[in-house]
Amino acid sequence: MNIEVTKSRDQIEDKYKWNIESMYNSDDRWNRDIEDARTMSEQLRSQEGHVLDSSSSLLETLKAETSISRKLSNAIVYSHMKQDEDNSNSKYLEMNQKAMTAAAEISAALSFIVPEILEGDSSLIEQYINKEPGLEEYRFMLDNILQQKSHVLSKDEEKVLSSLGDVLGAPGEIFTMLNNADMNFGSVEDSEGKSHLLTHGTYSSLMEDPDRTLRKNAFTRIYSKYMELINSIATMYNYSVKENTVSSRLRNYDSPLDAALSPDHIPLQVYDNLIEVVHKHLPEMHKYTAIKKKALGLEEMEMFDVYIPPVKPVEKEYSFEEAVDIACEALAPLGSEYVSTLKKGLLEERWVDVYENKGKTSGAYSFGSYDSYPFILMNFTGRLNDIFTLVHEGGHSMHSYYTRRNQPYIYGGHSIFTAEVASTVNESLLIRYLLRKAEKENDLEMKKYLVNYYADQFKSTLFRQTMFGEFEKKTHEIVSQGGSLTADLCSEIYDKLNTDYFGPAMKHSDLIKYEWSRIPHFYRDFYVYQYATGFSAATALSERILTGGTEARNDYLRFLSLGDSDYPVSLLKIAGVDMSSPEPVDQALNVFGDLVDQLDKLL
Repeated sequence: MNIEVTKSRDQIEDKYKWNIESMYNSDDRWNRDIEDARTMSEQLRSQEGHVLDSSSSLLETLKAETSISRKLSNAIVYSHMKQDEDNSNSKYLEMNQKAMTAAAEISAALSFIVPEILEGDSSLIEQYINKEPGLEEYRFMLDNILQQKSHVLSKDEEKVLSSLGDVLGAPGEIFTMLNNADMNFGSVEDSEGKSHLLTHGTYSSLMEDPDRTLRKNAFTRIYSKYMELINSIATMYNYSVKENTVSSRLRNYDSPLDAALSPDHIPLQVYDNLIEVVHKHLPEMHKYTAIKKKALGLEEMEMFDVYIPPVKPVEKEYSFEEAVDIACEALAPLGSEYVSTLKKGLLEERWVDVYENKGKTSGAYSFGSYDSYPFILMNFTGRLNDIFTLVHEGGHSMHSYYTRRNQPYIYGGHSIFTAEVASTVNESLLIRYLLRKAEKENDLEMKKYLVNYYADQFKSTLFRQTMFGEFEKKTHEIVSQGGSLTADLCSEIYDKLNTDYFGPAMKHSDLIKYEWSRIPHFYRDFYVYQYATGFSAATALSERILTGGTEARNDYLRFLSLGDSDYPVSLLKIAGVDMSSPEPVDQALNVFGDLVDQLDKLL
């Protein structure tokens, strides 16, 4: 069921909109939470200088801070999601800005807590925990704080940095508004002169259209638009990287990468190993590109041909309800409770904001507060790829569901390192389900299509996200060494990486060098590499779930239930995979190599 992307939000049926009213049924309640959080933070300031006076004062401080954070989180999530419904609606832009300003003020007001805890030593904290049973819940959190002792500044310095939090996030906020609200790509024509609306939401579907003229026009239009703004975007990104660099130095980290990985105890070699192992397997990626070029019958393979499958796609369009049914069948190995909970959330409790509307944020995500549903934003168009998006975001949401049901608020989140595993396990189970179905039905064309689709997931996730990660590493190193990021420099770095990753079968493009400028994840430093590590871990875990029986499934569900109650690498060991080793990445890329060989034979 394709929905016209020109629809305004009030033209979308309510059953296809997320049930955000379950969080706040009035603006007054939302404003009250903001003001309550402010008031509570002012009251808590009376504890300044007294956090470690006794075990009871420490417990009182931590409980009060948790209550403030929980209330504020609800308000921030709500205003953020309301803004994402329609970025052109100034009311919710103002609400979101108000929430973020309040968050910065409250963060500054409570910035004394961590430095005061750090003034004590681990033996004092241990003594307090043993004396006060209520502190046992906070043991891991307190240990984690003490582990970061050398990176926390004085109370006054922390207060200054906290008060600047709203300002320091400006580059990302500006890019979001430019990208989602202000940029207009108009329409592009196909080979017959028919116009097609080009938006963030339609771009990916246009790039998979069999009409090569349409693909070329969409590709050219979108990157030409970014090229027109490239100097402004480069300035935004430069200051974002500079903020990361300065912040890491102020906090005594060796580098911005160290600052990003250290809090979760992720060894630096995990990042370097990922890039190194992917480089080792680039010949398989180059072979895949060459196979696609030959199968498509192209004399020259262009970047706008990357997303077109070398096998004729199965001509089927899915309704959202059909997509949910397929997702639930594919995820059956995770157990009846998992599946029934997910299905109820998607169809009855309205976790999902399904279709695109004017001004809606592009792409897809899972989001929510500890006390809300684990909401999903997507822009469903009825393609097979949308079913993969649904199970991916459903994996995030079910991770949140299990965690919030089993963990207290302070451990109710997830590091990105583990979150991307939960989503990608679901994708892996879906592709394996569809392949088994094609084998059973002796559908050779579907098998060809799916083998390519699975290989393409490796290309898009493991290779592409590692390429993004390598770009981030290089740009941060330049700024850390005293340089600045210009449009030309960023484009030059990206152009070389793109050539290295796709190989000689791909014709060089003069426009692809601007692709870095449209990646919103670059404003969350060293975020994207975790898609690649998550994909690698998920490849191993999905195989374990399918072959390991009840024990393997229970290990995985236990992992989903643990939230932030331990460090990511330790949590994944509970699930059954060791990411401190390069082996999971190497094993995943061996699967990719097998898929490429299989595709070569099938074609």
